Amino acid sequence: MRRRVPSRGSLALLPLAIQMSLGCTERASRPADVAPGVAPMGMVWIPGGRFLMGSEAPHALPAERPVHPVEVDGFFMDRDPVTNAEFAAFVKATGYVTVAERAPDVAALLAQLPPGTPPPAKERLVPGSLVFAPILHEVDLRDWSQWWRWVAGADWRHPEGPGSSIAGQDSHPVVQVAWDDAVAFARWAGKRLPTEAEWEFAARGGAEQREHAWGDAAFDPAHPQAHIYEGTFPTHAASARPVGSFPPNAYGLRDMSGNVWQWAQDWFHSDTYRADRARGVVRNPAGPPEGIEPGPTRVMRGGSFLCSDSYCRGYRVSARSSGAPDTGGPHIGFRTIMTVDQWHAWQREQPAR
Repeated sequence: MRRRVPSRGSLALLPLAIQMSLGCTERASRPADVAPGVAPMGMVWIPGGRFLMGSEAPHALPAERPVHPVEVDGFFMDRDPVTNAEFAAFVKATGYVTVAERAPDVAALLAQLPPGTPPPAKERLVPGSLVFAPILHEVDLRDWSQWWRWVAGADWRHPEGPGSSIAGQDSHPVVQVAWDDAVAFARWAGKRLPTEAEWEFAARGGAEQREHAWGDAAFDPAHPQAHIYEGTFPTHAASARPVGSFPPNAYGLRDMSGNVWQWAQDWFHSDTYRADRARGVVRNPAGPPEGIEPGPTRVMRGGSFLCSDSYCRGYRVSARSSGAPDTGGPHIGFRTIMTVDQWHAWQREQPAR
C-alpha cells in the first residue's frame, strides 16, 4: 500500500444577467459544500459555491477577462504550499527523480524545435534548470530572457545551482519543481492539483471581486501583506521565505499571494474565460472547454517573490500565468487539494483507532 501523507471590481459594473445567474454573493447549498469530516492534517475545508471568476480591474490582463460566474464543489486544500520537508519525504519513500535532475532527452527536445535544428552539444545535455540572475542596470522588462539563465545542477535540493542548498530550510516551499513533479507528489499523497477555478475560489476567501487575497488595499511596502519583490526589479537577488510568514486569508490559507507561483491542473489558454462566459454558469471547469485547443503550457497562480508593482503584478488573486509542464524555477512551487472522493479513500486507508 502506498503511503498517503496529507501535507498540511465592482459588482455593479457586471452585466445584470451575470448578477442574476450568480445570485450576487449568495452561495448554492449542495451536499458537496459540506465538509465530509475532519480535515486531514495541514489541510482546511473550502466550502463549495458560486463566485465571479476573473477581473475587469485596471491591472487585469486580457486572459483574466471577462468576469464570469463559476460554481465549484467543496474540497480540502493544503494550508500552505508543499514544503521542502514534505517533498523530501515523498522522494525518500518513492525514489522519485525530478525533471530537473534528469538529463534532457535529445529526441524529445528536437521534436519541439524546427526541423533541421542541430542537436545541442553533449556538454549541455546535463541535468539543470533556470535560475534568476539579477541585472544591475535598467533593462527592458518585456524581455524576461535577460534575467534568467540555465544552470547545470540546479534542482529542488540546489535551487540556485550546485553551490546552493536547502539545509535548514525544511519549512520553505519546495521550488524547482516542474508540473510533472507536482502531479507525481499529489498522486502519491492521494490528492491532486487544484483547478485554477478551485484555486481562485479558495484564494478569494469567500469575498467577491477583491484585488488581492488580503482584500482591496494596495500592497504596502512598510507593512507587507505578502512576499513580493522589494525595490527595483531585477536589480538584486531574492528567494522564497518559510511558508506561513504572513497572515492567512478568510479560509485559513497562507501564501495565496506571493512567495512562489503555484501549479494548477489546467492547460492554459488565453480565451478560456471568454468561452466559459458564453456557457453561462460553469460548474467545476478544468481548463479550456471543448472547441478550444489547449496550448502547450499549464496554468500557474499566486505570483512569487519576483512579482512587484513594476513587474507582472502576478500576486493579484485573478492573475494567471503559464509555464511549460517540464520546466521548474526557483520561484515555482505548488499546493494540493483533496476532493471528497479522495478524502473517503484516504479515510479507508487510515489505521484503525
